[in-house]
Amino acid sequence: MTEVNAESVTESEAYTRILELCKLAPKGITDIDITKAEPEMIPQKRVEAINKLLSMGHIDILRGSKGSLMYRIKDTESKSKVKGGDNRENLVYQIIEEAGNKGIWIRDIRYKCNLLLTQVNKILKSLDSKKLIKAVNSVAASKKKVYMLYNVEPDRSVTGGAWYSDQDFESEFVDVLNQQCLKFLQQKREAAKQSQKNPIAQQNSSYSSSKDVWKFITELGISKIQLTVEDIETILETLIYDAKVERTIVATAGTSGSGDASVSHGQTKLYRAINPVVETTGLMKMPCGVCKVFDQCYEGGVISPTNCVYMKEWLDY
Repeated sequence: MTEVNAESVTESEAYTRILELCKLAPKGITDIDITKAEPEMIPQKRVEAINKLLSMGHIDILRGSKGSLMYRIKDTESKSKVKGGDNRENLVYQIIEEAGNKGIWIRDIRYKCNLLLTQVNKILKSLDSKKLIKAVNSVAASKKKVYMLYNVEPDRSVTGGAWYSDQDFESEFVDVLNQQCLKFLQQKREAAKQSQKNPIAQQNSSYSSSKDVWKFITELGISKIQLTVEDIETILETLIYDAKVERTIVATAGTSGSGDASVSHGQTKLYRAINPVVETTGLMKMPCGVCKVFDQCYEGGVISPTNCVYMKEWLDY
């Protein structure tokens, strides 16, 4: 068996081979990946080739999820968007772009680009002044901002969706939607009763899909923002928990690709207003009656009646 001569790999060959490896793995490669792909390349040649690729602006160096250094081919399209920016600005822009509409915290940016906090802050201010990125307050952490591209619409998990305005929960708006959704279903039920049909037919005709309720709310014009069918289904879920509405699922010919959000995997959710068979007991009216962590609640624990915010709100009300 012939031995591989490590000195046979020249610097230019190492440069070309590492660049090709980076092109084959757009998400980046590590030193271990290079060693496995090019076992005949000695460390000195590898380091020299990587330094040359970095100095010529062909690759970026960043930190992977496990803390190891990664080498990634530079995105020429992203580079062209950051006019007048250096390699560091291009790298930070690329990291923010990859975060998409959920954004990324400055701590994670710093971890990935391996730059000092002062450097990252300076780059973020520069990109923000060029209107390439923007900072968005997250409802998950009010004192922290996430960064995303300037023209990207933030994800609902960041803004809180239709139920939040400037990080404040719109309780009055939700109450109005609750009332109007229930009113629509009650009207549908009363119309079914007056139809002179048999009881089974009356019950079937009293159901409405979430899309029907969504159309009703949209035509009312009570919302300043564009609500989705999923938003209305969230409201309907609260009415189910209040024992004012019931839901059934029926098989349909439609699919999730039909464009109708109320149809999923050939099933449609239908809702109808109901009257409670018995009066709700006092226990069910208090937070403890519907609490999902009731069995974990005890005095002195992390969850206890003393520090329960729901109990305080119920007593104040």
